[in-house]
Parts: sequence; C-alpha cells; structure tokens
Amino acid sequence: MNDLIFTLIIGIGATAIMDLWAIARKSLLGIAPPNYGLVGRWIAHMTRGRFRHQSIAASAPMRGEHIIGWTAHYLIGIAFAALLVGIWGVGWVRHPTLVPAIAVGIGTVAAPFFLMQPGMGAGIAASRTPRPAAARLQSLITHAVFGLGLYVTGWLIHLYY
Repeated sequence: MNDLIFTLIIGIGATAIMDLWAIARKSLLGIAPPNYGLVGRWIAHMTRGRFRHQSIAASAPMRGEHIIGWTAHYLIGIAFAALLVGIWGVGWVRHPTLVPAIAVGIGTVAAPFFLMQPGMGAGIAASRTPRPAAARLQSLITHAVFGLGLYVTGWLIHLYY
C-alpha cells in the first residue's frame, strides 16, 4: 500500500479510537459523547452564509445534519493524520513514534477551541459554557486520545505491512 492509503487509514483509525473513548467516557464518567449532528448543522448553515451562531442547538435543524457531521468528523481526522505525515514525513508512517502523534493530537485541540466552539456559540475555548474548565479539559483529553489513536493505528499498520 502507498503512503496516501496509510494516511487515510491512520486518520480513520485514530478517529474511531477517539469515538471509542467517547463511548467509554460515557459509561465510566457519565459524560455525554459529542453530538456530531450539531457539527453537521453548523456546517450545513455555512452553505447559506451563516458561520456563527449564538447557540447551534437553538439554530434551525438542517437536512442531513447527522450524516454531514459524522462525515466531517472523519474527514477532519484524516486531515489531521495528513498534517502529522506532512510535518514528520512519510518516514513516520513507516516507523511511527509516540511523541509526534501525541503532539499533533494535542495541537489539534486548537480547531475546536478557536473555530468550532466560537462558531457554534460556545465561545473561545468553551468560555460560554456552564463549566468552561471541565469542557476544556475534556477537549484536551479527547484530542490526546486522538493522538494516541494516530500512534496506535500507525503502529498496527507498521506491524502488519
């Protein structure tokens, strides 16, 4: 397989691991998983020129928002895997190491903090949520888990190919 296919698989695998974390987090800690339908609603509203909301949950539902949100979630995961490979090179795909993967995972928390949360009405770094510090911590942990997922998926590919 070529490095592009490996990058796609790494992005999908890391995103799936992040989703498994969300399921475990709900069972273990009682914290609801992210609602990617609301992400889809936000994206769907962009096609009508609306990029910022007071509350995405209070905004009008959009047709196909769940599939749009879940598709975007996985495409973003693939894009972040491509960022990892772009920064550390295809050599990382052939010999994955933990530190670059965790660094990219944690670094990707900038996307929700400075783009998604403000656009969806939660403020910069969840500042408009009822418990901003808890929301920030959960975002940071989730993105660290994504980084771990990048490494684990890369390692599994390396092991079997």
